[in-house]
Amino acid sequence: MAPTPKRRIKNPKHSSPSPSSLSLSSIQPPLTLLPSKTDFFKLLAVVSVAVSVAIGCNYVVTVFNRQPKPFCDSHTEFDYYLSDNCDPCPSHGICSQGKLECMSGYRRYGRSCLEDGYINEMAKNLANMVESRACESYSNYLCKGAGKVWVQGDELWNHMEKDNATYLYAKQKAMEIVGNLLEIRHTGTGIKELKCPDLLVEHYKPLSCSIRLWLLEHALFLASCCFLLMGFGLMLQRVRRRHYLSVRAEELYEQVCDILEETALTSRSVNGEGEPWIVASWLRDHILTPRERRDPLLWKKVEDLVQEDSRLDRYPKMLKGEPKVVWEWQVEGSSLQSSGKKKKVNINERKLSEGSNLGSNQDLKGLKPGEQLRC
Repeated sequence: MAPTPKRRIKNPKHSSPSPSSLSLSSIQPPLTLLPSKTDFFKLLAVVSVAVSVAIGCNYVVTVFNRQPKPFCDSHTEFDYYLSDNCDPCPSHGICSQGKLECMSGYRRYGRSCLEDGYINEMAKNLANMVESRACESYSNYLCKGAGKVWVQGDELWNHMEKDNATYLYAKQKAMEIVGNLLEIRHTGTGIKELKCPDLLVEHYKPLSCSIRLWLLEHALFLASCCFLLMGFGLMLQRVRRRHYLSVRAEELYEQVCDILEETALTSRSVNGEGEPWIVASWLRDHILTPRERRDPLLWKKVEDLVQEDSRLDRYPKMLKGEPKVVWEWQVEGSSLQSSGKKKKVNINERKLSEGSNLGSNQDLKGLKPGEQLRC
């Protein structure tokens, strides 16, 4: 077979451009003509800021140059709340021909009328002055009887009369405040009178006057309480005195018995040379204190106890030409008394001995082994 002829490859570098390629290359713009992505975002931010500034300036200019709506007339019956051409007249304001004027006692703040603080303060001061004058007059009437209960309103307001419009409006408001605080009545001639209430006048009374009036008002109750306390005190004192007399009389009676018994035993032990009796008045002066001698009822109770005792004998006796009453202990009853005393003494001695033995046993129990008893 004959070999196939090889095609000759042409070098593209040495090939000549075609007319179509020359026309396309001349129409396309260069690559440096369009901005990059970074430059595009910067341009967008600058444009946004410029637009925002323009819109803000336009809004400010519009707001400042805009004329406020006029106020609707307050004397017309037109429902201006549904109107877009005017604003409703604010409260406490008078609107006429689109303009606003505030009533007396109110000041204009923007497009509204607010209450004037100075006038309010003046009205409160006027009301306090009227209240103090009316209450002081009523207080003087209650304490000294020199004042008035009902005071004419003209007398109170004439002392503070002025002509300016501010004062007149403050006086009008003060009269409203006073009408709520004080009691008001109209006389037959149409004069208005004011009276301070009873609860309010208490704050205007002096302390001494308040105490005196309270005592007078509750005099009956206080008198009954004093009588009850006095009666209770007297009854308690009487009960205490009875108890004291009974207890003290028994103590004195026991002393009398002891003295008479000892006297009787002594007279028998000295071969009958002593006297077994004692004069009652001497015995009384011996055992009673000087203060107790002034109370005859105390010794009378002792005499009653002695008289009821069968172991004691009472009989009159002439001593130095004077009649005396003597008391004598019956010898037959002395053994019983002495035996009772001996029993008491034996019991006391037994208790003392038991107590000493118990104490010694406790001391011995508290000793440790090896320790000696110290005296």
